[in-house]
Amino acid sequence: MRFRQVHLDFHTSEMIDGIGKSFDKQQFQHMLRKGHVDSITIFSKCHHGWAYHPSEANEIHPGLDFDLLGTMIEAAHEIDVKTPVYISAGLDEKLTRRHPEWLVRNKDDQTQWVKGFMAPGYHEFCMNTPYLQVLLKQIEEVTSRYDADGIFLDIVGVRKCYCQYCIADIRAQGLDPRDENVIAAQGEKIYANYTKSVEEAIHAIKPDMPIFHNGGHIQRGRRDLAQMNSHLELESLPTGGWGYDHFPLSARYAQTLGMPYLGMTGKFHTSWGEFGGYKHPNALRYEVALNLANGARCSIGDQLHPEGLMDEATYSLIGAAYSEAEAKEAWCVDAEAVADIALLSEEAAGTAHQDRNNNSDVGAVRMLLEGKMLFDVIDKEAEFGAYRVIILPDHIRLTDGDALTVKLENYLAQGGKLLATGESALRAAEGTGGQGQEGFAIDLGAEWLGENPYRPDYFRPHFELPALGSAAYIFYSQGQKIRLSSGGTELGHREDPYFNRDIFTFCSHQHTPTSGNNAGPGMTESANGIYIAWNVFEDYATKGSLILKESIMWALRRLLPDITLRTNLPAQGVVTLQRQPQQARYVNHLLYASPVKRGNGIEVIEDIVPLRDIEVALDLPEAAKRVYLAPQGTELPYRQNGTVIEYTVPYLECHQMVVIET
Repeated sequence: MRFRQVHLDFHTSEMIDGIGKSFDKQQFQHMLRKGHVDSITIFSKCHHGWAYHPSEANEIHPGLDFDLLGTMIEAAHEIDVKTPVYISAGLDEKLTRRHPEWLVRNKDDQTQWVKGFMAPGYHEFCMNTPYLQVLLKQIEEVTSRYDADGIFLDIVGVRKCYCQYCIADIRAQGLDPRDENVIAAQGEKIYANYTKSVEEAIHAIKPDMPIFHNGGHIQRGRRDLAQMNSHLELESLPTGGWGYDHFPLSARYAQTLGMPYLGMTGKFHTSWGEFGGYKHPNALRYEVALNLANGARCSIGDQLHPEGLMDEATYSLIGAAYSEAEAKEAWCVDAEAVADIALLSEEAAGTAHQDRNNNSDVGAVRMLLEGKMLFDVIDKEAEFGAYRVIILPDHIRLTDGDALTVKLENYLAQGGKLLATGESALRAAEGTGGQGQEGFAIDLGAEWLGENPYRPDYFRPHFELPALGSAAYIFYSQGQKIRLSSGGTELGHREDPYFNRDIFTFCSHQHTPTSGNNAGPGMTESANGIYIAWNVFEDYATKGSLILKESIMWALRRLLPDITLRTNLPAQGVVTLQRQPQQARYVNHLLYASPVKRGNGIEVIEDIVPLRDIEVALDLPEAAKRVYLAPQGTELPYRQNGTVIEYTVPYLECHQMVVIET
């Protein structure tokens, strides 16, 4: 899989004529070279439903009079640029008007995506209708007629559908379509049949053809869905609704799956479909570097003008980022992440809403990035023994004897440690509504008494915090009331407010001050690890209070006294450590940029402030033979103190790699 890809959208209305009239082979090739692009995903069929090539399985766009797809493939291959082909699978607005009975319907009989006659936009098709056979013929046509380097199918995934075909199938099985579990199971079955049918159709023609089904998010904990693809493309446009939290969270999970993957951002100031929108070159440089630092290849989204002329400003912008990536590729091939810590994702554990960004997962990843911890995001199928600490964030309740609990118990028996917060590690007893009335499933130094009736309340740590003094600190999230268990150690206690704030009992503008009482432990420790009695990660995602991060970092450093990496890189910096076993070397990635708010809900990166004298200490199992900056090749002085390698990076502007040969 190539490192420097472009995903070229081309969703073009039938109301526009002269499609591709300005396309020029030499100009196309020149722009690809200018952008340092080595793979470009081009289009067979768009969301409007039109083909951009002669077709019997579909209809060529009425404003197009030549084979644009074939011409692009030929032009790209002449300069050794690969051409995966895009097919809009879930959307086909041309066909919507002819077969509205094939659309996904919700339980209110409304269509998916656009609702209502007057709203412009697209409608999604159900893969349990005759539409699937139409789509398969389109896929087979492209695969057999064109020298494509892959097939990219868009707007697909598991859906809950109440269309007439789905309801008829369910009733024919003697099941009740009013049962949401039945509808959900039907959606899983339909999607599995769709991906299997697509794979069989493509591989019957070209057995090694890569296939990716895009749903906008790789769901953590669903390895079965991930493995329906030949590789993963992590769609994650920071300004397009995903935010800067999404990619690190998604990438730290994807790298544990053993599949090739790339990160997909966009050149747009906002999101897909934005003509004339350009992000700052420094933002794209940073986002591409962030891909490399997380073991990912790179893809940048663009959209072609209807006339077919490649936009020079866009490829100047892309080229600024990809020229740097091209020079760095050798140190990013076949890289494995080094991690001390695993975050068991709430999404993967099945305790979170299925959306792109879950607050507890997001808050945990923010803390770990800001705290310069080496970590992976894992699911329940991961090899727990690869990590020294596993974090259970906020809502991961356990059931006695189930696979996850047994796996955690075995992990602890081998010397592993847990850090659990909030409801995590509480027993989800059968018949109790998931409220954990039976206490902790794993001993973390505490006994559970109930949900604390006061919210918010206060935490007074029994340890010194680097940036904060001794105080009772407000915690906004829901807390659990606990007492110390036999053999447990109290690391801090709770203080309740005088009363909860309501119409008759309130004080000042926000919450009630602490009463100063000792309301029992708030943070405990046992031989198994540390427990903090609030949903601190959720709290951090929504409030960002420093005490939350300081408490977690103190706990992790207590559990990891010989942590692999230490650095003075500021909070907004990102640090990763990748290993290239075939080259017998480690690659330490250091990045620094600070997104700022521009407009309503859009974060942008503009200024990149250079940093000097970044200190790094690595505790590695091998001694260093050589340390140098890449791609510059500059030797870097280092000190070997036992197993610890220490060096200082004299200058960091956006992204710097340090290579440690062993």
